[in-house]
Amino acid sequence: MRPKRPKSTRTVTVPYSGGVERRGPATMGQTNMIRCILRDDPVQINIHDVWPVPAGTRLESAVDALRALVVRHEALRTVFPHASGTAPCEQMVSAEGEFTVTVLDHEHLPREPARYAESVARQARADRFLLDREFPLRISLVALAGAPVHVALAASHAATDGSALAVLREEWLLLLAGEPLPPLTALAPLDLAAEEAAPAGLRKSEASLRYWERIIRTGPQAMFAEPGATGTDVRVPQLTLRSRRGARALALVAERTGSLPSTVLLTAWCALIAHRTDQTACVAAVPTSNRYTPRLARSVNTVSQDALLSLDVQVPSFDALLSKAWGAALNAYRHSQFDSLSLWEMIGRTTVERGSHFARDIVFNDVSTLPATLATATAQDAAGPEPELCWGQEQVLPTRVLTFVYQTAPMLHLSIWADPALFTRDEAEGFLTGLVQLLEAVGEEDVKLTSLTEVTGVRPVERGADWRRVDGCWISPPAVADALSQALEGLPVHVTMEAPPEDTPPEGGGGPGLTAFIASGGSPLTPAKAHTALMGALPGRPGLLAPRRYVIVQDPPAEADRSSAWLRQQILMEGTGRDRRM
Repeated sequence: MRPKRPKSTRTVTVPYSGGVERRGPATMGQTNMIRCILRDDPVQINIHDVWPVPAGTRLESAVDALRALVVRHEALRTVFPHASGTAPCEQMVSAEGEFTVTVLDHEHLPREPARYAESVARQARADRFLLDREFPLRISLVALAGAPVHVALAASHAATDGSALAVLREEWLLLLAGEPLPPLTALAPLDLAAEEAAPAGLRKSEASLRYWERIIRTGPQAMFAEPGATGTDVRVPQLTLRSRRGARALALVAERTGSLPSTVLLTAWCALIAHRTDQTACVAAVPTSNRYTPRLARSVNTVSQDALLSLDVQVPSFDALLSKAWGAALNAYRHSQFDSLSLWEMIGRTTVERGSHFARDIVFNDVSTLPATLATATAQDAAGPEPELCWGQEQVLPTRVLTFVYQTAPMLHLSIWADPALFTRDEAEGFLTGLVQLLEAVGEEDVKLTSLTEVTGVRPVERGADWRRVDGCWISPPAVADALSQALEGLPVHVTMEAPPEDTPPEGGGGPGLTAFIASGGSPLTPAKAHTALMGALPGRPGLLAPRRYVIVQDPPAEADRSSAWLRQQILMEGTGRDRRM
């Protein structure tokens, strides 16, 4: 059924006053989100929500309640001034101003008003927020014969995250009910920025950077390092699963093991991802709200940042993995407060030293503890296939697999965006049904991880005979040779695997590594120039890892047995390439 068009659309300008004007640095969370806002497609980074309007609410009352929220919460009166071409680093809170509300008035609403409001809110996400001057909420009131029915809003992620929208929804409903609001004890963004700049806050950020660096220096540079993985921005369709069987199984596992359902689901997802990618660890970005203290629990602010989970799956069974997952997740969450600019500086330095490219290629975002819009808009009692799988629209994403968990009970409701170059539609559906089958199996008893193919139907990727595990990463040495040759404008290159020399720096890692032989033909080539050229070729090609050592010779060997002949060539220069002075 096509959504009914509103009978009329009008804009209401809402003035406000009574706040306090303030100015200061941006918080770590704001800086992190601003970086994403300036880089990513607005649909990816903006957020939205739909609020129900209690029956009998007058339009003026709904607008007055919105005005009260704006005066109460500084984040809604905040802009981020900055010069053109630069990223904001400070925030400014206004004491007074105005915002607008769009009223979409209908003679008749669509059969599912909540879904219609959801579509209105999603449409409002499409345009980029102007950080230096735009009000951070785009608010529409869906009305029937002048009476508001739903609030549909899109929000700038620089001002709010999902938890903040939940706080605003709760307080808005309290205002409409005439109930008093709780005392405002949560930290405002500027107060949080001051705490983050204090010595204790700086120590916490530095500890997070050390945690991230250890994983980026030693873990797999990408989970989906395989022949089909190419490009950095992938057009991916949405696949949604709804399953009461999955929810019942999840509850049974939680009861049998004494674990939280959220931890069980995360463990099952990690186990299946690691099984599908044939990795010994699951490294995933797990966004978290960072609301661990009472003063942040109800803060209207964006305090969500990535936690980087590294879960070693080299254990015999699911229960053994589950026992490790809780501690690994806590460790990741504990190290998810950081200065994002310093983080990416560290990532740049570490990856150059390692010769890798950090790929945020899998993301697991569990928002089931929030009042998720899609979950509330879903008919919970409708009979249908079990499990129900539904394909949705495509999005361009910088990830290989993105998972959103909207609800875990009474229905397991989640969506996955899986790179179609790695998953056919049947394989993507098989992955989600395999997840349900895994939950059902471990709901009855512990399951050996070596039996995941039989239990779930999901098979590990087949990479081919030329792929090797090097420094914790799956890579193709012939592909490294080809990429390095192309980066050096066609110079002959031969890549071998061998144990690192005794003077290999610590960032080289342990075990066998790659050595690249390059025939320079007399060109002024150095190991540093070769390494720099190859590093530029790594993004979007997760099967490449830079050699630990570059050996430059004059000419390629003439012998047919080129592998051994390269070793006998006269060496002009050699080194790691990591020393820029070479």
